[in-house]
Amino acid sequence: MLRWTIIFLIVAVIAAIFGFGGVAGAAAGIAKILFFIFLVLFLISIISRLFSRR
Repeated sequence: MLRWTIIFLIVAVIAAIFGFGGVAGAAAGIAKILFFIFLVLFLISIISRLFSRR
């Protein structure tokens, strides 16, 4: 999922360079949402691993 976040971030940067404001904004928004989903899943994974060792 982190790979998709990076891909959308790169698409947003390239679209912003070429002046496609709407596409850049949409890609940046998708990248931001995917990053937060990845972050939540990562934290859940860490917490579950800590509790499973006991």
